[in-house]
Amino acid sequence: MAKLKGNLLYGQSGGPTSVINASAYGVIQEALKQKDYIDKVVVMKHGIRGALNEDLIFVDDISKDDIELLKHTPGSAFGSVRFKLPDFREDDTNYLRLLYIFRKYNIRYFLYNGGNDSMDTCSKIADYMKQVDYECYIIGVPKTIDNDLPFTDHTPGYGSAAKYVANTLMEISYDMLAYPNGKVTIVEIMGRHAGWLTASSAIANVSGFGPDLIYLPEVPFSIEKFKKQVSDVYKMKKQCLVAVSEGIQNEDGIFISSSSGLRDAFGHFQLGGVASKLATTVSADLGIPSRSVEFGSTQRAASHIQSLTDVNEAIAAGSGAVKAALAKKTNLMVVMNRTSNDPYTIEYRLHDLRSCANTEKKMPKSMINKTGNGVTKEYIDYVLPLIQGENTPRFENGIQQFSKIRK
Repeated sequence: MAKLKGNLLYGQSGGPTSVINASAYGVIQEALKQKDYIDKVVVMKHGIRGALNEDLIFVDDISKDDIELLKHTPGSAFGSVRFKLPDFREDDTNYLRLLYIFRKYNIRYFLYNGGNDSMDTCSKIADYMKQVDYECYIIGVPKTIDNDLPFTDHTPGYGSAAKYVANTLMEISYDMLAYPNGKVTIVEIMGRHAGWLTASSAIANVSGFGPDLIYLPEVPFSIEKFKKQVSDVYKMKKQCLVAVSEGIQNEDGIFISSSSGLRDAFGHFQLGGVASKLATTVSADLGIPSRSVEFGSTQRAASHIQSLTDVNEAIAAGSGAVKAALAKKTNLMVVMNRTSNDPYTIEYRLHDLRSCANTEKKMPKSMINKTGNGVTKEYIDYVLPLIQGENTPRFENGIQQFSKIRK
């Protein structure tokens, strides 16, 4: 196989995670080793928009310390974007621009780090480059706290977010024990159509301090059943802790959330406010004091409680993507296959990007309890290995230190 020498272009897209920059670290460190294949490592600012705007960062200009700190830095160190590329057969304007940029900078390896919609972008670019016969090898690097990418056991970012959710629910649960007559506390957790992250609240119950009720998008939500279940728990305990996904829907498929009606670039409704809505219902209909808690961006930005397993797997996914591209693999995404649960082991494989894009992996029925308000042991056994180990932050003056790459 003839050697192809050129530059590697990397970018981040979609909602950040606390370990997406660990994947960037894996990409950068592996690419810098491959001097026989890669001249320069280039990063797009704000994902594909950075390539279109020729807004690029050369890794040679980044300090070694800032690269090391990527393993501890939340958010997207290079900036993210939600930008939907049309089919190039309908409108090739952006693709012609990308082809110009790729040729100008001799981009022969392209890695895009994101979730479902990002894999859609990645696959479309791979198809176009093949159509115009430009030799460039394109690999998707998975990430999402939602854990809803198909064909992979789990996704980088999920383990750390699950660890944050579980530990924070424990803290809330213990805080609620302070008073003999407490409240109904409803915690809203991210998850549009898949309940993986909300399910992680159940990990808190392993230690005895966690939610009484858990509601997932996979189970149609009934207000009347919810009120009865909350009432039953409150009568028994004089308090009730509820974990609810932002994406719960009624039997007609209508979001319970107070949706703003606004949509993002990919047509997804912007959700939020379901916990507040349910807390108001509890107070008004049941006469029980209640409050709502919305984690929001904290569940994806909590780098202080990263799972070391998650960090190491994110790095390996980035490194593996580089190796796959150099082996002239293209239009594929890195996936993880669990080979053993005890001891926990995984292996890295590649899967067709087209089938990974725009498909959501939901929780199987076997992981949801029969009453639809909790999880089974199968889920706990699945998730516990993913939250193991701590990636101790670097502190100065009591403050976490993050990479300062963005300009």
